[in-house]
Parts: sequence; C-alpha cells; structure tokens
Amino acid sequence: MRKFLATLMVVGVLVMAVAGAASAKTFISLATGGTGGTYYPVGGGMADLISRHLPDIQMTSETGNASVANLNLIGTHEIEMALVQNDVAYWAYHGERMFKTPYKNVRLIASLYPEHVQCITMKNSGVKDIMDIVGKRVSVGAPGSGVQGDVSAILQVAGIKYADMKTDFLDFNNTTQRFKDGQLDVGFVTAGYPTSSIMDLATMHDIDLVSFSDEFMTKLTDTFSFFIKSKIPAGTYSGIDYDVPTPAVMAMWVCDADLPDDLVYKLTKTFWENVEELHKVHSKALLFTLEGATAGASVPVHAGAAKYYKEVGVKVPDIK
Repeated sequence: MRKFLATLMVVGVLVMAVAGAASAKTFISLATGGTGGTYYPVGGGMADLISRHLPDIQMTSETGNASVANLNLIGTHEIEMALVQNDVAYWAYHGERMFKTPYKNVRLIASLYPEHVQCITMKNSGVKDIMDIVGKRVSVGAPGSGVQGDVSAILQVAGIKYADMKTDFLDFNNTTQRFKDGQLDVGFVTAGYPTSSIMDLATMHDIDLVSFSDEFMTKLTDTFSFFIKSKIPAGTYSGIDYDVPTPAVMAMWVCDADLPDDLVYKLTKTFWENVEELHKVHSKALLFTLEGATAGASVPVHAGAAKYYKEVGVKVPDIK
C-alpha cells in the first residue's frame, strides 16, 4: 500500500511538473503584412526559426496591414512584435503625420533590409520620370499606410499634389489587380524586391519601373533623412533588363518596450546565431547582417537587444 501511495505521489509530481512546464511557455505574435508583400514570408520564416530553436517560446506570424497598422498595434500594446519601415516607426514614436499620439513604447530589435520604392507602370504608358505621373491614374498606397507616407514625401519634393492626378488609394494586391484590369497607369509599392504581386503582374503584362534621377534623390534624401539612394537590379522582374535607380527605406523588426529584457535578449541572440536558415525563405534574408543590425535605427533599441549587440561589438545608437 505504501509503495502504491509513493508511486501515486511520484506520478502526481511529474504531472504537475509537466503542466507547469506547459503553462510556462511564452506565446508571442509578430505582425507582418499582406500576402502580396515581403513582410509576410519573411515574418513566417522568423517565427518558425524562433519557435524551433527556443522550445519555451511559441512565436506566431500574423498577417497584418504593414507598417502603420502594425505600429498602432505595438503602440496600444495589442501585439508584441512587428515588421515596419524605419520612417513610419519614427513618425509613430514622435506622433507625427498619420499618428496623432506618440508611441514611446516602440523599440528596435533589428534592422533587416532595404525596402525599395517601386513605381510601377507599363512600357507603353509614356511614364519615364516622376514628373510624368501628372494627369495619370495613380495608386499611392492604402489610406494611412507606409506606402502612402513615402509617396506623400516624394510628391512633396516633386511639387505634385494628389489633385494633379487621378489618385486612388490601394494596397499591393489591389494595385496590381487594377493594372491587370487596365485601370491604372502608375502604382507605388514600397517593399523588398522581388515583390510577389509585382512578379505575378510581370508574368502577364509588359511592365516597367520608373527611374528616379540622382538629382531628385539627392533632394529627397536631403529633405527626408530616412530615404537612401538605391536601385533595383536588372533582371529582378521579367522584361526589365536594366538597373532602376530608386529611393529606399529600411525594414525593421520592432517590439513593445514592455517585453522583458531577458526574453528579447534570447530572441535577438537566437535570431542572429541562426539567421542563415532564413536565406532559403526569401532572397531578402541574404541582406540580414549583424553588422547592419542597427542601421537606420529611428527608435530606441530594446535593452534586451542592446545587451546582445554590446556583447558582439555592434554599436547601439543612443536615441531618445
């Protein structure tokens, strides 16, 4: 009888231990973007990497509405992490442009890759320069989106107003669908190339990308420091066999400042120590480098991430 009771006690302790371990698992969500953009596959790969290498953490990638919507979720503590543009993160942190309230709880975990402004048109549209969009049917991004914020900045530098065009406010997928339906002349997308929705469009239509002159990009980067001069290489999309000069911003992995330092430290360390596993997920992951982990930082670095970067010799910017 005593042996039986002892066995029951051991079993009970084991059951409680297992239950305790299960309840100790940490669940984290990462807001990404629509299925037609780059955030979606990249975020899915990141969530899978973290969940496999950290058994006590279950990270889930959530389809989102990209930078502005994601930062609203972070700012109101409705999600733990997100992928966003550095310029939009700056506006959220300071309560500018599309943000009425400063979200001082936004923190950087890592800068990832450049996101390029891709100004799509058709080869027979007659649009070769940004000034050629006047009078055209133009999609400037979904209302309140990061794309719309980028386009607004570009139009400001160009001296073009929405009223100067037949303006529509569409997301990635709807922009490319309107091209397929013959209802657009120009459409803007800000995303890492190659962007799946644009690749799909290029397989069925003779598309082109508008080039930005060096003079215009100098004026743009002087006015808005988050933009950098860059290019989309020849061959990125079917039928475009030449480099396309265009501005870019940085994609960043951000989180809520309320996340514990030790948790963010583990996430950051695990991510960078296994980052090569993401190379097969999306070509943009080839641009993820530890050396560039704080490049273009526009909000403070989370203390947990900063601890890891200091250990490996990455400079942590002091942003207030």
